[in-house]
Amino acid sequence: MVSFERFTLDNGLRVLVHEDPTTPMAVLNILYDVGARDENPDQTGFAHLFEHLMFGGSINIPSYDEPLQRVGGENNAFTSNDITNYYITLPAVNLETAFWLESDRMLSLAFSEKSLEVQRNVVSEEFKQRYLNQPYGDVWLKLRPLAYKDHPYKWATIGKSLKHIEDATIDDVKAFFKKHYNPANAIMVVGGDVQLEEVKRLSEKWFGNIPAIGKSQRNLPAELPQTEARIETVKANVPLDAIYKVFHMPARTDAGYYSADLISDILSRGNSSRLFRNLLKDQKLFSDINAYLTGSLDAGLFVVEGKPLPGISMETAEAAIWAELDRVKSELVSEQELTKVKNKMESTMVFSEMSLLDKAMNLAYFELLGDADQLNSETGKYLAVSAEEIQKQAQSIFRKENSSTLYYLAN
Repeated sequence: MVSFERFTLDNGLRVLVHEDPTTPMAVLNILYDVGARDENPDQTGFAHLFEHLMFGGSINIPSYDEPLQRVGGENNAFTSNDITNYYITLPAVNLETAFWLESDRMLSLAFSEKSLEVQRNVVSEEFKQRYLNQPYGDVWLKLRPLAYKDHPYKWATIGKSLKHIEDATIDDVKAFFKKHYNPANAIMVVGGDVQLEEVKRLSEKWFGNIPAIGKSQRNLPAELPQTEARIETVKANVPLDAIYKVFHMPARTDAGYYSADLISDILSRGNSSRLFRNLLKDQKLFSDINAYLTGSLDAGLFVVEGKPLPGISMETAEAAIWAELDRVKSELVSEQELTKVKNKMESTMVFSEMSLLDKAMNLAYFELLGDADQLNSETGKYLAVSAEEIQKQAQSIFRKENSSTLYYLAN
C-alpha cells in the first residue's frame, strides 16, 4: 500500500506527496503528459530532443547538474511514445534545491542556438549509434510503420528520420515547449522524508507563480482494425536471422490489458515459461526468444521476437511460434501455471514499492491514467484474471490478420 496526499495549484499543477520517514532521502519526479505520439508527423523526435534540451540550462541556472551535485543529488529522465519523465533524488534536507531547479526550467528554459546545436548533435549521434549502426537497431523504425498506419505510434521515440532533428529550428522548439511544458500538463510527485505542509509551501513558492496556460487537447487519429497480415523482409549485416511478430492489443487502461500481460508472462517469463522451455530448451529451435507488451496508453502491441539457431529455417521457426500461440487460444491455462505467473506479478509489484523512486514514478503514472490510488488496486486486477479470460484474449489477439511480421535476415 502506497499512501499519498494530493493537492493542485491554481495554475493547474497536480502535486502528490508520499511521506516516508524511514529514509533520509527525497525524490522529486515530474511527469509531463507529452510523448512522441504528440508530435507533428513532419517534425518527429521532438519529445526526445526536449528531454535533452531540458538539461541545457535555464535562464537563471546556466548549469543544471552543478548545483545538484553540490547537494548530493542525482537526476535523469526518459521519453516514451506517451510521456516524458524527469526525476531528482537527493538528501531530504536539500529538497528545496530540487524545487528550485525544476521550477526554473519549467518557467524559463534557456533557448539558445548554441544549446540547440549541441543537443541536436547529441541526439543525431544517438540516432546513428543506437538505431542505424547497431545490429537490429532499426527494428522498431521498421516495425512501427508496419503495424500502425494511422496512429502516431507509427514512429519511434527517436523520430522517423534523422533529418527531422537536423532541421529543428529555435522557433519550432519554443512552440513545442510552450504547448507541452506548462503546469497544467505536468504531475509532480514528492516522496521520502518530507512533510505535506512543507511540500505545499515549497510548491507555492517555486511553482505557484508559473503562468497557467491550460492543457492542450489531444486529438489523435485512431488506428483502424487490421484486416490482413503484413510482412516485411530486410537483409542486413547481423550475426543471426531474427523474426519479429507483433499483434494489436488493448490499451493500457482497457480491462483486457491485464489478461494480455499475463499471457506474455506465461509465454516468456523465466526459464519455465512456454517459449523458453519448448522452443529454446526442448526443440532447440532458437538461441533467444521473448514475448512482451509495449504497454502503450493507447492500443499497443503484443510482441514475440526470436533468433532461430543456425540451420533452422524461418518457416520452421515461425510455425513453432504459431503452435505456441495457438495452444494458448485452444487450451485453458492450468490453475497451477496461472497461479505461478500471478505470484511473480505480485512479487514484482511488492518490490516496486520498496524503491522510493519507483513509488514516485508509479504514482505519477497512475495519476496520469486517472487516479494515483489505482496503483494500490493494480495487483488485485491481475489476481482477478481467469483462465477463461486468458483464452478469450489470446483468441482476440493472436489472429493472422492482426499480425505484422518482420523477417530480419543475415546477409
